[in-house]
Amino acid sequence: QVRLVESGGGLVQPGGSLRLSCAASGSIFEAMGWYRQGPGKQRELVARLTRIGSMHADSVKGRFTISGDVAKNTVSLQMNSLKVEDTAVYYCNAVSLVGEYNYWGHGTQVTVSS
Repeated sequence: QVRLVESGGGLVQPGGSLRLSCAASGSIFEAMGWYRQGPGKQRELVARLTRIGSMHADSVKGRFTISGDVAKNTVSLQMNSLKVEDTAVYYCNAVSLVGEYNYWGHGTQVTVSS
């Protein structure tokens, strides 16, 4: 019954901005975040939000900002100054408070191209 639904992906030019949102349901979570997988690359952590704070990968620090309310099962990712190398499928992730199970959304495509 756990479900994560992402929205906000699309095509933007280098230097542009995009905002991703995720709504989860079906459990109580201790953390939510965003991962991405680019062409020929492994899935990597982009940003994570807990009930007390957040962290961002070095590759996006200063450009991306995660926000939301884990207690309300929502998280967003504001992406500014987008680069071609940010092109990837972005996945919403949630970790349950009990058992620390990982749940995943289906992903949303972000393409940065001129």
